[in-house]
Amino acid sequence: MAELTEKTSALLDIFGKHAPVQKDGTFSAEAVKETVLEMADYIIANKEECSALKAWMDSHDFWTSPASTRFHGNVKGGLAAHSLMVAVQALRFAPAFAENFSLSKISDNFSFTAEDVFIAALSHDFCKAGTYAMESKKTKDFNGNWKYEPYYKTKSDLRNLGHGGESVLLLLDSMPSLLKNRTVLEAVKFHMGFSDLAPMETYNYSNILQNPLVLLIQLADQSAAQWWDL
Repeated sequence: MAELTEKTSALLDIFGKHAPVQKDGTFSAEAVKETVLEMADYIIANKEECSALKAWMDSHDFWTSPASTRFHGNVKGGLAAHSLMVAVQALRFAPAFAENFSLSKISDNFSFTAEDVFIAALSHDFCKAGTYAMESKKTKDFNGNWKYEPYYKTKSDLRNLGHGGESVLLLLDSMPSLLKNRTVLEAVKFHMGFSDLAPMETYNYSNILQNPLVLLIQLADQSAAQWWDL
């Protein structure tokens, strides 16, 4: 618990130093990238995979993609800003979350580290990187004049394995050692909760919820999207 508290605090200090996201949800894309990279360098122990992860984000439009087409973070760079805020929220909640879980009867079955929290939060929406295209539509302004308004639309040729499943696959592309870390993979796969379950997955979903990192990332994702509009 002491190590988790120490490392989450250090990661949050990095966020505070750069101040990439403001209280009103505005953000500096450059500061977001700088913050994420510094946090990754600090917490990811496998430096080869850390480098591969950063290369993946550079080559898959992670830094410029929106977080959605209209629900939250639907601006250039919104995906990276949202992912950072999910990480920040998860890191803020993590020590108290872990302490509370330690009181439960299944506490000996699961554990998570600050590295697990950061990686799961950062990668939970990797499936969105490079999946949107900028288009424009003809609308009228307040004076009744026609104008072209830009908007994001999901690419028509998109193919993936589902929201959480695709993010897991893309994470493993750069960090294959996580194949043995079921705690993180479950947190990424099921970060959408009941809204993104296949019929067969609903039967054993209660087992998935025993993993505290699943619930932590779900809470962090929702609070980042709703409280910061990111």
